Amino acid sequence: MIAPMASSPDLADWLRALPAAAPLPDVLPEARIVGGAVRDLLLGGTPEDLDLVIEGDAVEAAQRLGEALGGSVTVHERFGTATVEAGGHVYDFATARVETYARLGALPDVRPGTLEEDLLRRDFTVNAIAVGLDGRVVAAPQALADLDARLLRILHERSFLDDPTRLLRLVRYATRLGFAVEEGTAALADAAVAGGALATVSPTRVGSELRLLLREPSALDALAWVVGWPLGVPLDVDRALVERALALLPADGRGDLLLLGSACRSVPDARLSAWLDELGFPAREREIVVACAQADGIEGRLSGAGRPSEIAAAVRRAPVEAVALAGALGAESPARAWIEDLRHVRLEIDGDDLIAAGIPQGEALGRGLAAALNARLDGAAPDRDTQLAVARAAVA
Repeated sequence: MIAPMASSPDLADWLRALPAAAPLPDVLPEARIVGGAVRDLLLGGTPEDLDLVIEGDAVEAAQRLGEALGGSVTVHERFGTATVEAGGHVYDFATARVETYARLGALPDVRPGTLEEDLLRRDFTVNAIAVGLDGRVVAAPQALADLDARLLRILHERSFLDDPTRLLRLVRYATRLGFAVEEGTAALADAAVAGGALATVSPTRVGSELRLLLREPSALDALAWVVGWPLGVPLDVDRALVERALALLPADGRGDLLLLGSACRSVPDARLSAWLDELGFPAREREIVVACAQADGIEGRLSGAGRPSEIAAAVRRAPVEAVALAGALGAESPARAWIEDLRHVRLEIDGDDLIAAGIPQGEALGRGLAAALNARLDGAAPDRDTQLAVARAAVA
Protein backbone atom coordinates (compact mmCIF):
# COMPACT_ATOMS: atom_id res chain seq x y z
CA MET A 1 0.00 0.00 0.00
CA ILE A 2 1.08 3.58 -0.59
CA ALA A 3 1.08 5.92 2.36
CA PRO A 4 1.11 9.66 1.64
CA MET A 5 3.88 11.61 3.30
CA ALA A 6 3.40 14.88 5.09
CA SER A 7 3.61 18.03 3.03
CA SER A 8 7.08 19.46 2.52
CA PRO A 9 7.21 23.28 2.68
CA ASP A 10 10.64 23.21 1.04
CA LEU A 11 9.36 21.11 -1.84
CA ALA A 12 6.34 23.37 -2.26
CA ASP A 13 8.70 26.35 -2.49
CA TRP A 14 10.82 24.54 -5.08
CA LEU A 15 7.73 23.78 -7.16
CA ARG A 16 6.59 27.38 -7.07
CA ALA A 17 10.05 28.43 -8.26
CA LEU A 18 9.83 26.21 -11.35
CA PRO A 19 8.95 28.38 -14.37
CA ALA A 20 6.82 25.59 -15.82
CA ALA A 21 4.91 25.10 -12.55
CA ALA A 22 4.22 28.80 -11.90
CA PRO A 23 0.75 28.94 -13.51
CA LEU A 24 -0.50 25.64 -12.08
CA PRO A 25 -1.69 26.68 -8.57
CA ASP A 26 -4.11 29.24 -10.01
CA VAL A 27 -5.37 27.15 -12.93
CA LEU A 28 -5.11 23.53 -11.72
CA PRO A 29 -4.67 23.35 -7.93
CA GLU A 30 -5.71 19.67 -8.04
CA ALA A 31 -2.87 18.65 -10.38
CA ARG A 32 0.04 16.56 -9.18
CA ILE A 33 3.45 16.52 -10.79
CA VAL A 34 4.62 12.95 -11.30
CA GLY A 35 7.28 10.79 -12.89
CA GLY A 36 10.60 11.97 -14.27
CA ALA A 37 10.03 15.62 -13.38
CA VAL A 38 9.68 14.75 -9.69
CA ARG A 39 12.64 12.38 -9.85
CA ASP A 40 14.83 15.05 -11.42
CA LEU A 41 13.57 17.73 -9.03
CA LEU A 42 14.42 15.59 -6.01
CA LEU A 43 17.86 14.94 -7.52
CA GLY A 44 18.45 18.69 -7.62
CA GLY A 45 17.54 19.37 -11.24
CA THR A 46 15.16 21.92 -12.75
CA PRO A 47 12.73 20.16 -15.09
CA GLU A 48 11.35 22.35 -17.86
CA ASP A 49 8.60 19.93 -18.97
CA LEU A 50 6.09 18.43 -16.56
CA ASP A 51 4.08 15.22 -16.39
CA LEU A 52 0.81 15.85 -14.57
CA VAL A 53 -1.67 13.30 -13.24
CA ILE A 54 -5.31 14.21 -12.57
CA GLU A 55 -7.78 12.18 -10.55
CA GLY A 56 -10.56 13.08 -12.95
CA ASP A 57 -10.70 14.32 -16.52
CA ALA A 58 -7.16 14.99 -17.71
CA VAL A 59 -8.31 16.22 -21.11
CA GLU A 60 -10.58 18.83 -19.56
CA ALA A 61 -7.75 19.90 -17.24
CA ALA A 62 -5.36 20.22 -20.21
CA GLN A 63 -7.88 22.33 -22.08
CA ARG A 64 -8.24 24.62 -19.06
CA LEU A 65 -4.49 25.13 -18.85
CA GLY A 66 -4.17 25.56 -22.61
CA GLU A 67 -6.86 28.23 -22.61
CA ALA A 68 -5.34 30.03 -19.62
CA LEU A 69 -1.86 30.08 -21.15
CA GLY A 70 -2.87 30.53 -24.77
CA GLY A 71 -1.12 27.30 -25.72
CA SER A 72 -1.85 24.43 -28.08
CA VAL A 73 -3.60 21.27 -26.86
CA THR A 74 -3.21 17.80 -28.40
CA VAL A 75 -5.60 15.11 -27.17
CA HIS A 76 -4.89 11.36 -27.18
CA GLU A 77 -8.32 9.83 -26.66
CA ARG A 78 -7.28 6.16 -26.35
CA PHE A 79 -5.38 6.71 -23.11
CA GLY A 80 -7.25 9.75 -21.81
CA THR A 81 -4.13 11.89 -22.11
CA ALA A 82 -3.35 15.30 -23.56
CA THR A 83 -0.34 17.53 -24.18
CA VAL A 84 -0.21 21.29 -23.75
CA GLU A 85 2.57 23.37 -25.29
CA ALA A 86 2.77 26.91 -23.97
CA GLY A 87 5.41 29.44 -22.98
CA GLY A 88 8.24 27.20 -24.13
CA HIS A 89 7.13 24.38 -21.83
CA VAL A 90 5.40 21.04 -22.43
CA TYR A 91 2.77 19.69 -20.05
CA ASP A 92 1.74 16.05 -20.45
CA PHE A 93 -1.58 15.29 -18.74
CA ALA A 94 -2.88 11.85 -17.84
CA THR A 95 -5.94 10.68 -15.95
CA ALA A 96 -4.91 8.53 -12.99
CA ARG A 97 -5.42 5.04 -14.34
CA VAL A 98 -5.09 1.30 -13.99
CA GLU A 99 -3.54 -0.72 -16.83
CA THR A 100 -4.10 -4.37 -17.76
CA TYR A 101 -2.48 -6.31 -20.59
CA ALA A 102 -4.43 -8.78 -22.73
CA ARG A 103 -1.22 -10.47 -23.89
CA LEU A 104 2.54 -10.08 -23.65
CA GLY A 105 3.78 -6.87 -25.23
CA ALA A 106 0.29 -5.58 -26.09
CA LEU A 107 -0.71 -1.99 -25.59
CA PRO A 108 -2.49 -1.74 -22.25
CA ASP A 109 -6.22 -1.58 -21.68
CA VAL A 110 -6.85 1.32 -19.33
CA ARG A 111 -9.55 2.46 -16.93
CA PRO A 112 -9.64 5.41 -14.53
CA GLY A 113 -8.09 4.75 -11.14
CA THR A 114 -6.74 6.42 -8.03
CA LEU A 115 -3.42 8.20 -7.71
CA GLU A 116 -2.06 5.24 -5.76
CA GLU A 117 -3.12 2.79 -8.48
CA ASP A 118 -1.58 5.06 -11.11
CA LEU A 119 1.78 5.09 -9.37
CA LEU A 120 1.85 1.31 -9.06
CA ARG A 121 1.38 0.78 -12.83
CA ARG A 122 4.55 2.75 -13.70
CA ASP A 123 7.90 1.38 -14.87
CA PHE A 124 10.36 1.98 -12.02
CA THR A 125 9.96 2.98 -8.39
CA VAL A 126 11.94 6.21 -8.83
CA ASN A 127 9.37 7.31 -11.43
CA ALA A 128 6.45 6.45 -9.12
CA ILE A 129 6.53 9.57 -6.98
CA ALA A 130 3.89 12.30 -7.13
CA VAL A 131 4.01 15.77 -5.60
CA GLY A 132 1.03 18.05 -5.07
CA LEU A 133 1.40 21.78 -5.54
CA ASP A 134 1.26 22.11 -1.75
CA GLY A 135 4.38 19.94 -1.42
CA ARG A 136 2.50 16.80 -0.39
CA VAL A 137 4.38 13.70 -1.57
CA VAL A 138 2.85 10.33 -2.44
CA ALA A 139 5.26 7.56 -3.43
CA ALA A 140 5.24 3.87 -4.28
CA PRO A 141 6.87 1.53 -1.76
CA GLN A 142 10.68 1.88 -1.72
CA ALA A 143 10.54 4.73 -4.26
CA LEU A 144 12.18 7.37 -2.08
CA ALA A 145 14.72 4.93 -0.66
CA ASP A 146 15.63 3.77 -4.19
CA LEU A 147 16.00 7.36 -5.32
CA ASP A 148 18.29 8.08 -2.41
CA ALA A 149 20.29 4.93 -3.23
CA ARG A 150 20.29 5.78 -6.96
CA LEU A 151 18.77 2.41 -7.77
CA LEU A 152 16.41 1.29 -10.54
CA ARG A 153 13.79 -1.24 -9.45
CA ILE A 154 10.64 -2.42 -11.26
CA LEU A 155 7.33 -2.35 -9.39
CA HIS A 156 6.25 -5.94 -10.10
CA GLU A 157 7.76 -9.11 -11.54
CA ARG A 158 5.83 -9.07 -14.83
CA SER A 159 6.79 -5.51 -15.68
CA PHE A 160 9.19 -6.37 -18.52
CA LEU A 161 6.79 -8.95 -19.94
CA ASP A 162 3.79 -6.62 -19.89
CA ASP A 163 5.78 -3.88 -21.60
CA PRO A 164 9.16 -5.03 -22.97
CA THR A 165 10.02 -1.49 -24.10
CA ARG A 166 10.82 -0.95 -20.42
CA LEU A 167 13.99 -2.94 -21.09
CA LEU A 168 15.29 -0.15 -23.30
CA ARG A 169 14.07 2.43 -20.80
CA LEU A 170 16.03 0.63 -18.08
CA VAL A 171 19.20 1.05 -20.12
CA ARG A 172 18.40 4.67 -20.98
CA TYR A 173 17.75 5.71 -17.37
CA ALA A 174 20.67 3.72 -15.93
CA THR A 175 23.19 5.28 -18.31
CA ARG A 176 21.74 8.79 -18.22
CA LEU A 177 21.32 9.01 -14.44
CA GLY A 178 24.26 6.83 -13.47
CA PHE A 179 21.91 4.59 -11.45
CA ALA A 180 22.61 0.96 -10.58
CA VAL A 181 20.05 -1.74 -11.40
CA GLU A 182 18.57 -3.58 -8.42
CA GLU A 183 19.66 -7.23 -8.41
CA GLY A 184 16.21 -8.76 -8.87
CA THR A 185 15.36 -6.26 -11.60
CA ALA A 186 18.59 -7.07 -13.44
CA ALA A 187 17.80 -10.79 -13.31
CA LEU A 188 14.27 -10.26 -14.62
CA ALA A 189 15.58 -8.01 -17.41
CA ASP A 190 18.14 -10.62 -18.48
CA ALA A 191 15.44 -13.31 -18.49
CA ALA A 192 13.07 -11.15 -20.53
CA VAL A 193 15.76 -10.39 -23.14
CA ALA A 194 16.80 -14.04 -23.37
CA GLY A 195 13.17 -15.13 -23.62
CA GLY A 196 12.53 -12.92 -26.65
CA ALA A 197 10.22 -10.44 -24.92
CA LEU A 198 11.14 -7.65 -27.34
CA ALA A 199 9.75 -9.73 -30.23
CA THR A 200 6.27 -9.47 -28.65
CA VAL A 201 6.25 -5.69 -29.17
CA SER A 202 5.56 -3.99 -32.48
CA PRO A 203 8.81 -2.89 -34.19
CA THR A 204 7.65 0.72 -34.24
CA ARG A 205 7.43 0.78 -30.44
CA VAL A 206 10.93 -0.66 -30.20
CA GLY A 207 12.04 1.95 -32.74
CA SER A 208 10.56 4.79 -30.70
CA GLU A 209 12.45 3.69 -27.60
CA LEU A 210 15.65 3.12 -29.58
CA ARG A 211 15.52 6.64 -31.02
CA LEU A 212 15.07 8.09 -27.52
CA LEU A 213 18.04 6.05 -26.31
CA LEU A 214 20.23 7.24 -29.18
CA ARG A 215 19.48 10.91 -28.42
CA GLU A 216 20.78 10.69 -24.86
CA PRO A 217 24.15 12.21 -23.94
CA SER A 218 24.96 8.70 -22.67
CA ALA A 219 23.90 7.05 -25.97
CA LEU A 220 27.29 5.42 -26.59
CA ASP A 221 27.16 3.61 -23.24
CA ALA A 222 23.50 2.74 -23.76
CA LEU A 223 23.98 1.26 -27.23
CA ALA A 224 27.00 -0.72 -26.05
CA TRP A 225 24.77 -2.17 -23.32
CA VAL A 226 22.24 -3.61 -25.79
CA VAL A 227 24.79 -5.16 -28.18
CA GLY A 228 23.79 -8.81 -28.39
CA TRP A 229 20.11 -8.15 -27.71
CA PRO A 230 17.72 -9.58 -30.35
CA LEU A 231 16.81 -6.22 -31.88
CA GLY A 232 16.60 -7.44 -35.50
CA VAL A 233 20.15 -6.90 -36.79
CA PRO A 234 23.56 -7.54 -35.19
CA LEU A 235 25.09 -4.43 -33.62
CA ASP A 236 28.76 -3.81 -32.87
CA VAL A 237 29.95 -0.70 -31.03
CA ASP A 238 33.52 0.51 -31.53
CA ARG A 239 33.80 3.15 -28.82
CA ALA A 240 37.10 4.65 -29.96
CA LEU A 241 35.87 4.91 -33.56
CA VAL A 242 32.64 6.65 -32.56
CA GLU A 243 34.45 9.11 -30.29
CA ARG A 244 36.80 10.08 -33.13
CA ALA A 245 33.87 10.49 -35.52
CA LEU A 246 31.88 12.62 -33.07
CA ALA A 247 34.91 14.86 -32.63
CA LEU A 248 34.80 15.52 -36.40
CA LEU A 249 31.01 15.90 -36.61
CA PRO A 250 29.88 19.54 -36.96
CA ALA A 251 27.06 21.08 -34.95
CA ASP A 252 24.55 20.51 -37.76
CA GLY A 253 25.23 16.75 -37.81
CA ARG A 254 23.21 14.01 -36.11
CA GLY A 255 25.33 12.13 -33.59
CA ASP A 256 22.52 9.68 -32.86
CA LEU A 257 22.34 8.53 -36.48
CA LEU A 258 26.12 8.37 -36.81
CA LEU A 259 26.25 6.15 -33.72
CA LEU A 260 23.62 3.76 -35.03
CA GLY A 261 25.15 3.61 -38.50
CA SER A 262 28.60 2.91 -37.06
CA ALA A 263 27.14 -0.05 -35.14
CA CYS A 264 25.58 -1.49 -38.33
CA ARG A 265 28.62 -1.59 -40.62
CA SER A 266 28.39 -5.38 -40.91
CA VAL A 267 24.69 -5.34 -41.90
CA PRO A 268 23.92 -5.57 -45.66
CA ASP A 269 22.46 -2.36 -47.03
CA ALA A 270 19.09 -3.82 -48.06
CA ARG A 271 18.59 -5.56 -44.71
CA LEU A 272 19.59 -2.44 -42.79
CA SER A 273 17.21 -0.22 -44.76
CA ALA A 274 14.35 -2.69 -44.29
CA TRP A 275 15.03 -2.95 -40.55
CA LEU A 276 15.05 0.82 -40.11
CA ASP A 277 11.78 1.00 -42.04
CA GLU A 278 10.25 -1.63 -39.73
CA LEU A 279 11.32 0.44 -36.71
CA GLY A 280 9.62 3.52 -38.13
CA PHE A 281 12.68 5.65 -38.94
CA PRO A 282 11.78 8.47 -41.37
CA ALA A 283 13.23 8.18 -44.88
CA ARG A 284 15.95 10.82 -44.46
CA GLU A 285 17.13 9.27 -41.20
CA ARG A 286 17.27 5.84 -42.88
CA GLU A 287 19.44 7.29 -45.64
CA ILE A 288 21.89 8.79 -43.15
CA VAL A 289 22.20 5.59 -41.11
CA VAL A 290 22.75 3.47 -44.23
CA ALA A 291 25.33 5.95 -45.55
CA CYS A 292 27.19 5.76 -42.22
CA ALA A 293 27.16 1.98 -42.43
CA GLN A 294 28.88 2.38 -45.84
CA ALA A 295 31.58 4.66 -44.42
CA ASP A 296 34.37 2.15 -45.20
CA GLY A 297 33.77 2.72 -48.92
CA ILE A 298 33.79 6.50 -48.48
CA GLU A 299 37.03 6.24 -46.49
CA GLY A 300 38.64 4.27 -49.30
CA ARG A 301 37.72 6.90 -51.89
CA LEU A 302 38.75 9.80 -49.66
CA SER A 303 42.13 8.27 -48.90
CA GLY A 304 42.95 8.34 -52.61
CA ALA A 305 41.78 11.93 -53.11
CA GLY A 306 44.26 14.78 -53.40
CA ARG A 307 42.77 17.91 -54.93
CA PRO A 308 39.66 19.47 -53.36
CA SER A 309 37.62 18.50 -56.43
CA GLU A 310 38.72 14.88 -55.94
CA ILE A 311 37.64 15.02 -52.30
CA ALA A 312 34.24 16.32 -53.39
CA ALA A 313 33.94 13.51 -55.95
CA ALA A 314 34.91 10.94 -53.32
CA VAL A 315 32.17 12.14 -50.97
CA ARG A 316 29.49 11.91 -53.72
CA ARG A 317 26.77 13.74 -51.77
CA ALA A 318 27.27 11.58 -48.68
CA PRO A 319 25.76 13.10 -45.52
CA VAL A 320 28.16 14.84 -43.17
CA GLU A 321 27.68 12.07 -40.59
CA ALA A 322 29.06 9.47 -43.00
CA VAL A 323 32.01 11.70 -43.94
CA ALA A 324 32.85 12.18 -40.24
CA LEU A 325 32.80 8.42 -39.74
CA ALA A 326 34.98 7.93 -42.83
CA GLY A 327 37.42 10.41 -41.35
CA ALA A 328 37.49 8.46 -38.09
CA LEU A 329 38.21 5.28 -40.06
CA GLY A 330 41.41 6.80 -41.41
CA ALA A 331 40.76 9.57 -43.94
CA GLU A 332 40.80 12.33 -41.33
CA SER A 333 42.54 15.06 -43.30
CA PRO A 334 40.33 15.02 -46.44
CA ALA A 335 37.21 14.42 -44.33
CA ARG A 336 38.00 17.42 -42.15
CA ALA A 337 38.66 19.55 -45.25
CA TRP A 338 35.24 18.61 -46.63
CA ILE A 339 33.38 19.09 -43.34
CA GLU A 340 34.97 22.39 -42.37
CA ASP A 341 35.37 24.06 -45.76
CA LEU A 342 34.67 22.33 -49.05
CA ARG A 343 31.04 21.41 -48.41
CA HIS A 344 30.25 25.12 -48.08
CA VAL A 345 31.74 26.13 -51.44
CA ARG A 346 29.12 27.47 -53.85
CA LEU A 347 29.18 28.76 -57.43
CA GLU A 348 28.30 32.32 -58.31
CA ILE A 349 26.51 31.07 -61.44
CA ASP A 350 23.56 28.76 -62.00
CA GLY A 351 21.71 27.05 -64.81
CA ASP A 352 19.92 30.23 -65.84
CA ASP A 353 23.27 31.92 -66.40
CA LEU A 354 24.38 29.09 -68.68
CA ILE A 355 21.12 29.20 -70.64
CA ALA A 356 21.56 32.96 -71.06
CA ALA A 357 25.06 32.27 -72.36
CA GLY A 358 23.60 30.06 -75.10
CA ILE A 359 24.02 26.61 -73.54
CA PRO A 360 20.91 24.50 -74.18
CA GLN A 361 18.93 22.88 -71.38
CA GLY A 362 19.70 19.26 -70.63
CA GLU A 363 22.77 17.22 -69.79
CA ALA A 364 25.09 19.98 -70.98
CA LEU A 365 23.97 22.27 -68.15
CA GLY A 366 24.93 19.73 -65.53
CA ARG A 367 28.27 19.06 -67.17
CA GLY A 368 29.07 22.76 -67.33
CA LEU A 369 28.11 23.44 -63.72
CA ALA A 370 30.09 20.42 -62.51
CA ALA A 371 33.20 21.61 -64.34
CA ALA A 372 32.80 25.11 -62.92
CA LEU A 373 32.38 23.77 -59.38
CA ASN A 374 35.47 21.57 -59.69
CA ALA A 375 37.47 24.56 -60.88
CA ARG A 376 36.07 26.69 -58.05
CA LEU A 377 37.01 24.02 -55.48
CA ASP A 378 40.55 23.80 -56.85
CA GLY A 379 40.98 27.58 -56.80
CA ALA A 380 41.00 27.94 -60.58
CA ALA A 381 37.69 29.79 -60.90
CA PRO A 382 37.38 32.26 -58.01
CA ASP A 383 34.87 34.62 -59.63
CA ARG A 384 31.70 34.61 -61.68
CA ASP A 385 33.31 35.38 -65.05
CA THR A 386 35.90 32.64 -64.71
CA GLN A 387 33.27 30.10 -63.59
CA LEU A 388 31.12 30.94 -66.61
CA ALA A 389 34.08 30.61 -68.95
CA VAL A 390 34.98 27.19 -67.49
CA ALA A 391 31.39 26.00 -67.85
CA ARG A 392 31.16 27.13 -71.46
CA ALA A 393 34.49 25.52 -72.30
CA ALA A 394 33.41 22.23 -70.74
CA VAL A 395 30.25 22.16 -72.81
CA ALA A 396 32.05 23.19 -76.02
